[in-house]
Amino acid sequence: MNQHCVELIAFAPAPTQPGQEPPPVWTSMIPLMLLMVMLYFILIRPQQKKAREHTDLLSRLKVGDKVVSSGGIVGTVVSIKDKHVAIRSADTKLEILKSAVSEVTEKKAG
Repeated sequence: MNQHCVELIAFAPAPTQPGQEPPPVWTSMIPLMLLMVMLYFILIRPQQKKAREHTDLLSRLKVGDKVVSSGGIVGTVVSIKDKHVAIRSADTKLEILKSAVSEVTEKKAG
């Protein structure tokens, strides 16, 4: 028997006894539905939660907060515009995308 025949036999419906009804078609779809539900809870939902937390972090960003960018630059927020944030790191002032802020390490007091 070649490999192709073995695959066809593996996916063929189970044989039924004479006079016995075959199982309903929807019962073969149950494992697929369970797999889709598991993928949602394992992959999609945590990613949506992380995106929501990042959006909240950006909305609460204030001048004076110490931040870390996604590139690893550590600095203090100097000004905030619509899509850009100006940060001061050592003696350099950098303007980065707001979405590049990955973490707020220290909130401004007050």
